[in-house]
Formats: sequence, C-alpha cells, structure tokens
Amino acid sequence: MPNKKKKKDKLSFELKNLWTVYSQTEEKTVMTFADEYKAFLKLVKTEREAVDFFRENAKKAGYKCAVSTGKSGKKLYYVNRDHAIAIVRKGKKPVSQGVRIIGAHLDSPRLDLKQKPFFEDSNLSMLKTHYYGGIKKYQWLSRPLAIHGIVIKGNGDKVKISVGEDPGDPVFVIPDLLPHLAKKVQYSKGVSELVSGEQLKILAGQKEVKSEEDKKKLTSFLLELLHSRYGIVQEDFVSADLEVVPADDPRDVGFDRSMVGGYGQDDRVCAYTAFRGMLDSPQLKYTSIAFLIDKEEIGSDGATGAQSNWLADIIADLLQREDKVSDHYTLSRTMHLSEAISADVNAAVNPLFKEVHDIDNAAISGYGIVITKFTGSGGKFSSNEATAEFTAKIRNIFNKAKVQWQFGELGKVDEGGGGTIAKHISKWGIHTIDAGPGLLGMHSPFEIVSKADLWETYKGYSAFFSAE
Repeated sequence: MPNKKKKKDKLSFELKNLWTVYSQTEEKTVMTFADEYKAFLKLVKTEREAVDFFRENAKKAGYKCAVSTGKSGKKLYYVNRDHAIAIVRKGKKPVSQGVRIIGAHLDSPRLDLKQKPFFEDSNLSMLKTHYYGGIKKYQWLSRPLAIHGIVIKGNGDKVKISVGEDPGDPVFVIPDLLPHLAKKVQYSKGVSELVSGEQLKILAGQKEVKSEEDKKKLTSFLLELLHSRYGIVQEDFVSADLEVVPADDPRDVGFDRSMVGGYGQDDRVCAYTAFRGMLDSPQLKYTSIAFLIDKEEIGSDGATGAQSNWLADIIADLLQREDKVSDHYTLSRTMHLSEAISADVNAAVNPLFKEVHDIDNAAISGYGIVITKFTGSGGKFSSNEATAEFTAKIRNIFNKAKVQWQFGELGKVDEGGGGTIAKHISKWGIHTIDAGPGLLGMHSPFEIVSKADLWETYKGYSAFFSAE
C-alpha cells in the first residue's frame, strides 16, 4: 500500500520552528550573525549613520564611488545627499538584459527637533519635537532618549552631534504624568489621545544664567552650553537634521537568546541583510543593486525617497558605462527585464493581540522570511501585487537555496494594512514582490526579530542575488 503519510506531506504546506531544524553548527552561525547585526544596530540609529556605515564597509570590500570613477569598475556605490545609498555589483550579463534589485529603507519612526526647539516652563528647559512616521506617541514617554544628527553652521561648517549613547553621556526624556493625577487628563481618553504631538517636549536641563536682565535664563544657559561645546548658535538650528531616538542598546531577548530587540529594525534589518547578501554572494549572473533609500515611513516622497527618479538614474548610468545608449526605450526595456524584492518587514503574530490577524495568512516568528504577495489596505488599495509567475519564481529560488519561507498579510482585510516601496519600484515595469522578516512590536522604540528569521532573510536575499 502507498505511504499515506508521505503523500500527505507532499500535498500539504507545513512549516517547522526553525530552531528544531538547525544543526548545532548552523545554530552557532545564526547566533554569530545576530551578534554582528546587533553591533550594526548599536552604531546606526539614523539614515545618515546608515549611509556612513554602508559606505565605509563597501569601501573596505573594494567598492568605489561611481561619481569619482570612470567607466571601469565592477563594484560601485552611489550616494544620494547622505540619506540614501545604492550598492552595485556587476554581473556576467549586460545591464541591458535586466538587473536584480533589493530595495530597503533606512529611515525609522522617530522624533525630530523643531527648527526653533527651545522652550522653558516651571524651571525646566525643554526642546520641542515633531514626530516622524507612524508612532504610538505614549511609547516615547518616560524612557531614555538620545539626540543624533548634524547642524550646518552659518559659515557652512558641519557639526555632528550624538548625545545619549555613551555610558558617561546624559540622556533626555519626555516626562509622563503620574497615575495619581491621570484620571481626567489621560484615563478618560483613548490611547491615541493620551499625549498630543505638541506635548512631545524633551526635558533638556534646569540651570540658568545669572544675568538679571535676561528674561529667558534657562534657554540662554542651554544656548551658551551648546555654543561652548559645539560652536553653534540658535539660528543654526534652522539648518539642522537632529533626530531624537531611544538611547537603549540592542539586546538579546528571551532566556534562550533566540531574538534580538532594539530600535530601528523596521527597516534596517532588511537593509543590513541585503547589504550582507550583496557582499557575500558568489559571482553574479545579473548586475545587482542593494537600493537603500530614505523617507519610506512618510510616503517615500522627496529626492531621497523611492518615488524619486534616482533608481532610473542609476540604471541609466550603468547602461552608459557599458556604452549602451540610455535613451527612453533602452532604459524602459531594461526596467521591464529587471526583478526586485521590496525588502521590508511584516507583522509577526503577537499572542497578546491575535484577533487582528487571519492566522492562516499571518507570519509566525521563528518560521522564516515572509513572502508578501501584495500590500495595501482594505481592497488592496495603494498596493503592489506580484504576479503569480514572479511569486512562483521567488518561491523556487528560495526552495532551491533551502531558505525556509512563509507567506503573510499585514493583518485581517479590514483591520488596517500598510505599504512599502514595492509600488514605487514596480511603477517602472519591474517585477516586484515584498519579502522580509516578521517583527513583534513594529514601530515601537524596541522592536523584536527572531534570530532565525534574520538568518533566513539573509539567506533569501543572497539566493535572489545569486540566482540564475
């Protein structure tokens, strides 16, 4: 008689907890890779810092700046206003036969200092902020915060600022209201109304200048301190990019250390694994691009976002380097022959809030990279949807490379949803699909990823770059 169990196994689609699959050797590799990733998360908390990290490590791996390099060179990088970077590696086939792209974003939800941030009240110096991206505002109260970024002075000098990360640094905080007084001000409100955007003011000091004539003694003291330390004045804050981020270091999560917790994993987890996949892949058949951009959390607008023409400009430049005419037809045809993974995270099922998921179509932490055929919300509005043919190709690439994958949607149909850069890449006619790890606590100051999913994501991106 035929073996019914084997037949059932072939017909069904069942995944295993990856920790039951790994050998001791592979588990050790997974943990080592996660340690390297944590070191990256600790260093990189803004998109500018991400660009600096990838640029310096690309240089060490033999990549050269495309702007300062002639037509020669098989390993190149392009930088867009220090907010986005593209790492390019030439393949065996001409660029005109299509390229492989993995696109991820470097920005994360955060607080930005306003251009005129100084505020004082009740003998406290405060800094005003404007939140960036989709945050739950209450999560940013009563937790240590750091300030990262740059200030361009009146004479054009650039001053880098990072305060709150070193053990000896002070930190900043948005003080919450004590529960004894919260009955009417907070408890009677919905979660989204607990704190307003304008209430997200950072506690910055208490000392004041001794001058009796100075009406803003607290602000003046703070300005004098900043001028003595950095040489900046109040007007310089108009030309500044200063981001307020959690001061916490990334940490292992769980007794078994199976997960990584930390800020900014949406979407630097995909940027890091895409970059590593590019560097570590063997010789490539197709020219490949790790396309790491900015502004995804606020719609991908602007010159450094995925809605810009930067990707097309890069491919046009690559065509010209091969003495191909990068006219509209050649560029358009190259785009249509190209393929892309929009590397972004999905929502892993949170056992505390399972009701928002269709469990049969949801990502499970520790079960592998998540293929997301379509994004958007409701009736697939504002979405990219990969074709069945391209989805099958990605699935087969992963299967051939022994990458464990799962599929997932971002919640129940009418529960919410979200978008990625996929729709902005696919507008060029490029086959595009979403794939990345599932996160717990996405958009919070402390997001969580399984180390197994981190590893399978790296393997998946490497397989895509290397595929025939």
